[in-house]
Amino acid sequence: MRYGAYLLYGVCRRGGECMATNRYSVGLLIIAAGIVLLLGKLGVFAFLWKLIWPFVLLVPGLLFHVLYFSRTLPAGVLIPGGILVTYSLMFLFCNLFGWGFMAYLWPGFIFGVAVGLYEYYLFDKSNSRGVFLAAVILAVISGLFFSMTILFAVGITLIAIVLIVVGAVMLFGPRKSW
Repeated sequence: MRYGAYLLYGVCRRGGECMATNRYSVGLLIIAAGIVLLLGKLGVFAFLWKLIWPFVLLVPGLLFHVLYFSRTLPAGVLIPGGILVTYSLMFLFCNLFGWGFMAYLWPGFIFGVAVGLYEYYLFDKSNSRGVFLAAVILAVISGLFFSMTILFAVGITLIAIVLIVVGAVMLFGPRKSW
């Protein structure tokens, strides 16, 4: 019983009795290390990191917004804040639905800068309309690139469908003299 009390309270009276407490602590550390290694081998940490790494960008972006709206930092922090939030949402979408979507979402990198500039224009009353103009131009460029990307991806399919329909109408449609 006396040995258990030393183990429970971690009291060391003589040189040999303290070793039981050290063995207990070291044993717990070894078990914890084994669990961490096993979870790593099973891919748990890789899976979790794959899901949460976009939040590494989202948290600072939101923090910039919070610091601005709490009047701690100037409105200039809204530019990187808007960029980081936009990029993190794109990366989170790609993590959830596949990185193949980045072939269509890449104009979002331009759009992120437009979002940051627009937030800066919207909340900083001392800046000129040039910031607004730059935000609009970047948003339009981003929209054009996004439209072109979708058109190129869907365009060939759309052209193929139109050709099939026109050919089917010519084959099976009413006979008219051309």
